[in-house]
Amino acid sequence: MTEMFKSVNAVRVEGKSSYIEEKIVNDEEIELLINENVSRRFSISPNSLKEFTVGYLLGEGLITSADNITNITIKANTIKATIDLTDFDIRKELVVGSDCFGGWRTKIEFVGEVESNFKVAKEDIFKCFNMLREKAEVWQETGGTHIAGLVTPESFIAIEDVSRHVAVDKVIGAGALAKCDFSRSFIVYSGRMPADMLIKIARVGIPIIASNAAPTSSGVAVAEETHVTMVGFVRGNRFNIYTHPDRISI
Repeated sequence: MTEMFKSVNAVRVEGKSSYIEEKIVNDEEIELLINENVSRRFSISPNSLKEFTVGYLLGEGLITSADNITNITIKANTIKATIDLTDFDIRKELVVGSDCFGGWRTKIEFVGEVESNFKVAKEDIFKCFNMLREKAEVWQETGGTHIAGLVTPESFIAIEDVSRHVAVDKVIGAGALAKCDFSRSFIVYSGRMPADMLIKIARVGIPIIASNAAPTSSGVAVAEETHVTMVGFVRGNRFNIYTHPDRISI
Protein backbone atom coordinates (compact mmCIF):
# COMPACT_ATOMS: atom_id res chain seq x y z
CA MET A 1 0.00 0.00 0.00
CA THR A 2 1.18 3.53 -0.75
CA GLU A 3 2.50 5.26 2.34
CA MET A 4 -0.14 7.34 4.11
CA PHE A 5 2.30 9.77 5.71
CA LYS A 6 5.91 10.92 5.62
CA SER A 7 8.39 12.78 7.80
CA VAL A 8 9.47 16.38 7.19
CA ASN A 9 11.66 18.87 9.02
CA ALA A 10 9.94 21.71 10.85
CA VAL A 11 10.68 24.43 13.38
CA ARG A 12 8.65 24.20 16.57
CA VAL A 13 8.04 27.45 18.44
CA GLU A 14 7.14 26.79 22.06
CA GLY A 15 8.71 29.44 24.25
CA LYS A 16 11.93 28.95 22.30
CA SER A 17 12.34 27.46 18.83
CA SER A 18 13.77 24.02 18.03
CA TYR A 19 14.23 21.87 14.96
CA ILE A 20 12.02 18.77 14.91
CA GLU A 21 10.98 15.96 12.60
CA GLU A 22 7.22 15.97 12.06
CA LYS A 23 4.93 13.43 10.39
CA ILE A 24 2.50 14.77 7.78
CA VAL A 25 -0.24 13.00 5.85
CA ASN A 26 0.19 12.25 2.14
CA ASP A 27 -2.45 13.48 -0.30
CA GLU A 28 -2.48 13.08 -4.07
CA GLU A 29 -4.57 14.30 -6.98
CA ILE A 30 -6.37 11.32 -8.47
CA GLU A 31 -8.27 11.30 -11.76
CA LEU A 32 -11.26 8.97 -12.07
CA LEU A 33 -12.08 8.30 -15.72
CA ILE A 34 -15.44 6.62 -16.26
CA ASN A 35 -16.22 4.91 -19.57
CA GLU A 36 -13.41 6.96 -21.13
CA ASN A 37 -15.57 10.10 -21.33
CA VAL A 38 -16.42 11.26 -17.80
CA SER A 39 -13.53 12.64 -15.80
CA ARG A 40 -13.48 13.61 -12.10
CA ARG A 41 -10.50 14.78 -10.06
CA PHE A 42 -10.06 14.36 -6.32
CA SER A 43 -7.44 15.25 -3.73
CA ILE A 44 -7.41 12.12 -1.59
CA SER A 45 -5.23 9.72 0.36
CA PRO A 46 -3.57 7.14 -1.91
CA ASN A 47 -5.10 4.06 -0.23
CA SER A 48 -8.15 1.87 -0.96
CA LEU A 49 -8.64 3.31 -4.45
CA LYS A 50 -10.75 0.41 -5.71
CA GLU A 51 -13.08 0.79 -2.73
CA PHE A 52 -13.23 4.53 -3.34
CA THR A 53 -14.20 4.00 -6.98
CA VAL A 54 -17.06 1.65 -6.11
CA GLY A 55 -18.29 3.83 -3.24
CA TYR A 56 -18.16 7.05 -5.23
CA LEU A 57 -20.04 5.57 -8.18
CA LEU A 58 -22.73 4.16 -5.87
CA GLY A 59 -23.04 7.36 -3.84
CA GLU A 60 -23.39 9.50 -6.96
CA GLY A 61 -26.02 7.20 -8.47
CA LEU A 62 -23.88 6.33 -11.50
CA ILE A 63 -24.36 2.63 -10.66
CA THR A 64 -26.87 0.70 -8.58
CA SER A 65 -24.59 -2.21 -7.68
CA ALA A 66 -20.89 -3.03 -7.71
CA ASP A 67 -21.82 -5.63 -10.33
CA ASN A 68 -22.48 -2.78 -12.80
CA ILE A 69 -18.72 -2.20 -12.95
CA THR A 70 -17.04 -4.50 -15.46
CA ASN A 71 -13.50 -3.29 -14.94
CA ILE A 72 -11.37 -1.07 -12.70
CA THR A 73 -7.73 -0.38 -13.53
CA ILE A 74 -5.45 1.73 -11.36
CA LYS A 75 -2.22 3.06 -12.83
CA ALA A 76 -0.18 5.78 -11.16
CA ASN A 77 -2.70 8.54 -10.33
CA THR A 78 -5.40 7.49 -12.79
CA ILE A 79 -8.33 5.18 -12.12
CA LYS A 80 -10.26 3.88 -15.13
CA ALA A 81 -13.69 2.39 -14.51
CA THR A 82 -15.93 0.74 -17.09
CA ILE A 83 -19.65 0.69 -16.35
CA ASP A 84 -22.12 -1.55 -18.18
CA LEU A 85 -25.51 0.14 -17.81
CA THR A 86 -27.91 0.95 -20.63
CA ASP A 87 -28.98 4.18 -18.91
CA PHE A 88 -25.45 5.33 -17.98
CA ASP A 89 -25.63 8.36 -20.29
CA ILE A 90 -28.80 9.53 -18.55
CA ARG A 91 -27.29 8.96 -15.11
CA LYS A 92 -24.14 10.79 -16.20
CA GLU A 93 -26.09 13.87 -17.26
CA LEU A 94 -28.00 13.92 -13.97
CA VAL A 95 -24.78 13.84 -11.95
CA VAL A 96 -22.81 16.29 -14.08
CA GLY A 97 -25.79 18.61 -14.49
CA SER A 98 -26.60 18.72 -10.79
CA ASP A 99 -23.07 19.92 -10.07
CA CYS A 100 -23.77 23.03 -12.12
CA PHE A 101 -27.51 23.54 -11.90
CA GLY A 102 -29.26 23.25 -8.56
CA GLY A 103 -26.68 21.30 -6.55
CA TRP A 104 -28.07 19.01 -3.86
CA ARG A 105 -31.64 20.20 -4.38
CA THR A 106 -31.52 18.69 -7.86
CA LYS A 107 -29.83 15.49 -6.69
CA ILE A 108 -32.32 14.79 -3.92
CA GLU A 109 -35.15 14.58 -6.46
CA PHE A 110 -33.66 11.24 -7.51
CA VAL A 111 -33.16 9.82 -4.01
CA GLY A 112 -35.99 7.92 -2.35
CA GLU A 113 -36.70 7.35 1.34
CA VAL A 114 -34.51 4.86 3.19
CA GLU A 115 -36.74 1.96 4.19
CA SER A 116 -35.23 0.19 7.18
CA ASN A 117 -36.38 -0.81 10.66
CA PHE A 118 -32.78 -1.29 11.78
CA LYS A 119 -32.12 0.03 15.30
CA VAL A 120 -28.97 0.83 17.21
CA ALA A 121 -28.55 1.05 20.98
CA LYS A 122 -26.91 4.19 22.35
CA GLU A 123 -24.21 1.98 23.93
CA ASP A 124 -23.30 0.65 20.47
CA ILE A 125 -22.77 4.19 19.18
CA PHE A 126 -20.34 4.98 22.01
CA LYS A 127 -18.60 1.62 21.56
CA CYS A 128 -18.16 2.15 17.82
CA PHE A 129 -16.70 5.62 18.31
CA ASN A 130 -14.15 4.17 20.71
CA MET A 131 -13.27 1.59 18.04
CA LEU A 132 -13.08 4.35 15.43
CA ARG A 133 -10.58 6.29 17.51
CA GLU A 134 -8.44 3.19 17.96
CA LYS A 135 -8.36 2.57 14.22
CA ALA A 136 -7.47 6.19 13.36
CA GLU A 137 -3.77 5.34 13.24
CA VAL A 138 -2.79 7.89 10.59
CA TRP A 139 -4.68 10.64 12.43
CA GLN A 140 -2.83 9.73 15.63
CA GLU A 141 0.47 10.14 13.77
CA THR A 142 -0.37 13.27 11.78
CA GLY A 143 -3.68 14.84 12.88
CA GLY A 144 -4.40 15.19 9.15
CA THR A 145 -7.11 12.65 8.29
CA HIS A 146 -10.78 11.92 8.72
CA ILE A 147 -12.00 8.41 9.41
CA ALA A 148 -15.26 6.65 8.57
CA GLY A 149 -16.60 3.33 9.76
CA LEU A 150 -19.33 1.13 8.28
CA VAL A 151 -20.88 -0.93 11.06
CA THR A 152 -22.98 -4.05 10.45
CA PRO A 153 -24.04 -6.81 12.87
CA GLU A 154 -21.16 -8.88 11.43
CA SER A 155 -18.39 -6.40 10.70
CA PHE A 156 -16.70 -3.05 11.34
CA ILE A 157 -14.93 -1.52 8.34
CA ALA A 158 -12.88 1.63 9.00
CA ILE A 159 -10.83 3.65 6.48
CA GLU A 160 -9.01 6.97 6.81
CA ASP A 161 -8.64 9.72 4.21
CA VAL A 162 -7.73 13.39 4.02
CA SER A 163 -11.30 14.00 2.78
CA ARG A 164 -14.27 13.17 4.96
CA HIS A 165 -16.40 12.53 1.86
CA VAL A 166 -13.86 10.16 0.37
CA ALA A 167 -13.49 8.30 3.67
CA VAL A 168 -17.22 7.57 3.49
CA ASP A 169 -16.97 6.65 -0.21
CA LYS A 170 -14.25 4.16 0.66
CA VAL A 171 -16.18 2.37 3.40
CA ILE A 172 -19.32 2.26 1.24
CA GLY A 173 -17.25 0.72 -1.54
CA ALA A 174 -15.65 -1.76 0.84
CA GLY A 175 -19.09 -2.69 2.13
CA ALA A 176 -20.47 -3.15 -1.38
CA LEU A 177 -17.55 -5.38 -2.37
CA ALA A 178 -18.13 -7.43 0.80
CA LYS A 179 -21.86 -7.74 -0.07
CA CYS A 180 -22.97 -5.97 3.12
CA ASP A 181 -26.67 -5.34 3.65
CA PHE A 182 -26.67 -1.53 3.82
CA SER A 183 -30.22 -1.46 5.21
CA ARG A 184 -28.84 -3.12 8.35
CA SER A 185 -25.81 -0.91 8.84
CA PHE A 186 -24.81 2.54 10.05
CA ILE A 187 -22.02 5.01 9.44
CA VAL A 188 -19.80 6.49 12.15
CA TYR A 189 -17.34 9.14 11.12
CA SER A 190 -15.47 12.34 11.88
CA GLY A 191 -16.75 15.40 10.11
CA ARG A 192 -19.65 17.71 9.46
CA MET A 193 -22.90 16.37 7.97
CA PRO A 194 -23.93 18.51 4.98
CA ALA A 195 -26.47 17.65 2.27
CA ASP A 196 -24.12 15.88 -0.11
CA MET A 197 -22.97 13.51 2.65
CA LEU A 198 -26.55 12.62 3.52
CA ILE A 199 -27.50 12.13 -0.13
CA LYS A 200 -24.57 9.74 -0.51
CA ILE A 201 -25.64 7.43 2.31
CA ALA A 202 -29.37 7.71 1.57
CA ARG A 203 -28.80 6.69 -2.03
CA VAL A 204 -27.22 3.38 -0.97
CA GLY A 205 -29.85 2.79 1.73
CA ILE A 206 -27.86 3.32 4.94
CA PRO A 207 -30.41 4.35 7.62
CA ILE A 208 -28.20 5.97 10.30
CA ILE A 209 -25.21 8.30 10.35
CA ALA A 210 -23.41 9.37 13.53
CA SER A 211 -20.64 11.95 13.77
CA ASN A 212 -18.61 13.61 16.48
CA ALA A 213 -19.16 16.89 14.61
CA ALA A 214 -22.09 19.11 13.69
CA PRO A 215 -24.85 18.88 11.07
CA THR A 216 -25.65 21.66 8.64
CA SER A 217 -29.15 22.92 7.84
CA SER A 218 -29.01 21.34 4.36
CA GLY A 219 -27.90 18.04 5.91
CA VAL A 220 -30.81 18.04 8.36
CA ALA A 221 -33.23 18.84 5.52
CA VAL A 222 -31.98 15.91 3.44
CA ALA A 223 -31.96 13.53 6.44
CA GLU A 224 -35.54 14.48 7.26
CA GLU A 225 -36.73 14.04 3.70
CA THR A 226 -34.90 10.77 2.98
CA HIS A 227 -35.77 9.27 6.39
CA VAL A 228 -32.18 8.97 7.58
CA THR A 229 -31.45 9.12 11.31
CA MET A 230 -28.81 11.80 11.96
CA VAL A 231 -26.78 11.76 15.17
CA GLY A 232 -24.25 14.50 15.90
CA PHE A 233 -21.81 15.67 18.58
CA VAL A 234 -21.02 12.15 19.79
CA ARG A 235 -18.65 13.05 22.60
CA GLY A 236 -18.02 11.32 25.89
CA ASN A 237 -21.34 9.85 26.93
CA ARG A 238 -23.67 12.19 25.03
CA PHE A 239 -24.96 12.94 21.55
CA ASN A 240 -27.79 14.79 19.77
CA ILE A 241 -30.37 13.10 17.53
CA TYR A 242 -31.58 15.52 14.85
CA THR A 243 -33.90 13.39 12.70
CA HIS A 244 -35.92 10.18 13.00
CA PRO A 245 -34.92 9.24 16.56
CA ASP A 246 -36.98 6.02 16.52
CA ARG A 247 -33.94 4.07 15.25
CA ILE A 248 -31.87 4.84 18.37
CA SER A 249 -32.68 2.71 21.42
CA ILE A 250 -32.20 4.95 24.44
